[in-house]
Amino acid sequence: MRPTSPLRLVSLLSTSALLLGAASAAPVRVEFWHAMTGVKDTVAAYARDFNKSQTRYEVVPVAQGNYRELLPKLQAAIKAGNPPALAQLEFTQFPALAAGGQLSDLSRFADGLPEATRNDFYPAVWRAGELGGKTFGLPWNVSVPVLMYNAGLLKKTGVTFPNTWTGLEEASRKLATGGRRPLVVAADAWTFEANVLSRGGQLVSGVQPALNSPDAVEALTQLSRMTQAGQAQPRTLSEATRAAFDFARGQNVFVLASVANWTDARKLPFFNLGIAPFPCEKPGACTVPLGGGTLVVPRASSAQEQAGAQAFWQFLTEPARLAQWVSTTAYAPPRRSVTPLLDSWYDKNPQLRAAHAQMGRAVPRPTTPAYGEWIDLLEDAIYKSVTGKASARAALDEAQRQASR
Repeated sequence: MRPTSPLRLVSLLSTSALLLGAASAAPVRVEFWHAMTGVKDTVAAYARDFNKSQTRYEVVPVAQGNYRELLPKLQAAIKAGNPPALAQLEFTQFPALAAGGQLSDLSRFADGLPEATRNDFYPAVWRAGELGGKTFGLPWNVSVPVLMYNAGLLKKTGVTFPNTWTGLEEASRKLATGGRRPLVVAADAWTFEANVLSRGGQLVSGVQPALNSPDAVEALTQLSRMTQAGQAQPRTLSEATRAAFDFARGQNVFVLASVANWTDARKLPFFNLGIAPFPCEKPGACTVPLGGGTLVVPRASSAQEQAGAQAFWQFLTEPARLAQWVSTTAYAPPRRSVTPLLDSWYDKNPQLRAAHAQMGRAVPRPTTPAYGEWIDLLEDAIYKSVTGKASARAALDEAQRQASR
């Protein structure tokens, strides 16, 4: 046998060292900022399972409060040059960041998915993460608006009604006795947007605001009329805890909310919770706005971090895992193939089957970058009107003027 030359021995040792170093290299850290604080343990379990399933990436989930609390933290991290590799944003939050060049374009990854996988997602779910024909957000948690109600009280009073806004107003009139204000009217842009869509209207025309559109004025006029007649209770979003207490004790009967609120609402004491699809004022024409969030990758993320974020998204959205996610959180299934996996759960919760069926008529929320700012104006207008500080027309006209500047 010929002896190994010293140079060849050095080369072999160097190659072995490189291979050993690569094999023992630490996995790429993928920090994931999310707003799922209420189910942070579930998210943490998904990250642990993903990390155990492979060795290239380590996902580190960090709960950052709700959507409105997470956004400024992400903006500050981006400005400081140290954002997370993956972040969850509410649908109306990502367009401004994307338009400002602060998010990675994920179009190549999305377009490269198998056609069967891509087509399994509801079309509205994909469009909700797109801006200017490019994909900036990957879908995960999606929701639809619903009408929650005190089922025991309705049964006791014998009040029934068609699930329309006209029917809801009539039912509230009948139930408004003994100081009870049946409907909770929250100054919330999403459920108001759903109210307008249920009438066939819009709050955005192209890329321009339409906050005072005829259907918006009609919707807010009705809500204001109901509060003035003692049939509705105005609330701000910061009064959620108080609103939940009044709902539980029967002071309020109807609440417009996300289907995902069911997991907490069903824990309220003293009453039986009912849940129905969102009221549809014009059957055949109404749609519902998709709620929830989208997963984005800040542009400052490295190629390895981006790959890890994409791999984790694929892990999260496997049908069996999504079925477990839906049954834990009551979020709607973003993929059609998930629904059959939930049959036994739906058999126990038939009202949620009907609520989730609204995914078939869900549409994305407006992706105009400025819409996130218009939301604040809209919510101010709603509260001014339902508290009697301005008429619906005047409040929305003012919001429209400010949005048009």
